[in-house]
Amino acid sequence: MRLVSKIAIIKEPCPQETRVAATPETVKKFAQMGFDVIVESNAGEKANYLDGDYKDAGATIAKTPQEAIKNANIVLRVQINSASEIENLKKDALLIGLFNPFQNKELVEICAKQNITALSMELVPRISRAQSMDVLSSQANLAGYKAVLDATQHYARAFPMMMTAAGTIAPAKVFVMGAGVAGLQAIATAKRLGAVVSATDVRPAAKEQVQSLGAKFVAVEDEEFKKAETSGGYAKEMSKAYQKKQAALVEETIAKQDVVITTALIPGRAAPKLISEKMVKSMKPGSVIVDMATSAGGNVELSEGDKVIQKHDVTIIGHQNIPARLATDASALYAKNLLNFVSLITEEKNKKAQINMDWEDEIIKGVALTHKGKIIHPHFVAPAKSPSKKTSAKKPAKKTTSKTAKKSTKKSTKTKKVAKG
Repeated sequence: MRLVSKIAIIKEPCPQETRVAATPETVKKFAQMGFDVIVESNAGEKANYLDGDYKDAGATIAKTPQEAIKNANIVLRVQINSASEIENLKKDALLIGLFNPFQNKELVEICAKQNITALSMELVPRISRAQSMDVLSSQANLAGYKAVLDATQHYARAFPMMMTAAGTIAPAKVFVMGAGVAGLQAIATAKRLGAVVSATDVRPAAKEQVQSLGAKFVAVEDEEFKKAETSGGYAKEMSKAYQKKQAALVEETIAKQDVVITTALIPGRAAPKLISEKMVKSMKPGSVIVDMATSAGGNVELSEGDKVIQKHDVTIIGHQNIPARLATDASALYAKNLLNFVSLITEEKNKKAQINMDWEDEIIKGVALTHKGKIIHPHFVAPAKSPSKKTSAKKPAKKTTSKTAKKSTKKSTKTKKVAKG
């Protein structure tokens, strides 16, 4: 009997989520791989992908999400946010998407209880072989670009230097905090718009990258700075002493800026606070701050999630899901990331796609949260109960033994002391 694999794509239930997990282009590729693809009606509408385009690509259109996921072997999602989004899935189904697992640990537990294989795309390891599946990079790249455009919308002056008969307009000064994928794209975009750009990052490797884009690098470059990067390429959390020195330098720099963009995130932790209210006060009236980390608590002391506010004559922008504000391109890149990942975990037999996961593959081991009713990712597995606790629990029983037993214990202790001597 042939195993026919069915892929389901539904309309994202979160009203703020405009992206979709598959495009007509990727649906066509899935169909060519031997998958039956079911797409919920209007799943891609917010990203300008219409039902007719999915149908032409080989998909079947379902009227409801329940109809789409019924008997699906693989369900592709953008964001999984609640238990209700998991409860109707087929047993042993693969649920692939963004779980935000460090903040949504209960969803990981629910997937295990319902025997769902949960694969979290945020956890794709940063190795060369996995670059085509790296959803954080593809989405952050667009977010960095959009952050600069958001700043231009609220900044009441021009970015480039302009020389006119009426006078010269000085270029805007833009300071980017964090030179990861989003930060580097923000630097490049601000430079293209004609701003004078500077940037900071705690990772030493970032210095050369920042300078290669024509920006000035700002950081306290001491011994701690030279070791401030994990093997996975992420920034380490710095000591209080370093943070104090860096804050002093940043405070001095921020006071001279027109636009500040913050991008600092630490996986599994709240976003570090980089800009205090005092620093906001030091900025010129009309300045703009874009806090790209509000989904994790924010880098700016005064920022508010999904709000644009004014404090001390400074506009602070706090959009939480910036890639969703470029839904068409963000969906296209995300969908290709998923296509590449699904290609890794499947094979074709008799012109039909079959799931074939190599559990020793470091990419699969990196993203797999649950499998066969168990939580399997090392970051989320509950620590095993220490056997020493059981032993210590039995100790009081030994104290209630007979006097003879106590004497024998004393004798053995004396013997040990003699032996040591």
